[in-house]
Amino acid sequence: MLNYEINNNTIALIYDSNKTIVYEKNNKFILDNVLPNKIIKYSCEYFGSSYDGRVKGTNKLTGITHKVPIIIEESNEIIFFPTTSSRLNECSWIRNKYIKSYRKMPENKVEIEFIDNNKIYLNCSYETINNQILRSSRLESIIRYRKI
Repeated sequence: MLNYEINNNTIALIYDSNKTIVYEKNNKFILDNVLPNKIIKYSCEYFGSSYDGRVKGTNKLTGITHKVPIIIEESNEIIFFPTTSSRLNECSWIRNKYIKSYRKMPENKVEIEFIDNNKIYLNCSYETINNQILRSSRLESIIRYRKI
């Protein structure tokens, strides 16, 4: 399963000690020795673009220059945002569309609940996640507007 492609059911790719926990709607599994960034880059190529091209596209559309949300696949509006700098191996990626709620936790952590009631806990600030959700929502809005 080294060549996992993000699909319409993919909710999140969570880094955990040199492996990725893949959350899909009503499903969860682990990919050993595969980092979320590798899956993101592979999926961009699978859908016909490079990761760098997707980053440049988002920058052109939104002006965002760091922690850039990216369009993995445009027709199904598959957009993911990074939880940290994408240059870091420990970067996780989340699809905004399937977030049910999120809240601040003690010790600079955030709980995210997805529409299938799965919950994850991230070691980052509430403000970071809130900002990333706003950025990815903005990108999604721009893409929808351009389809009209």
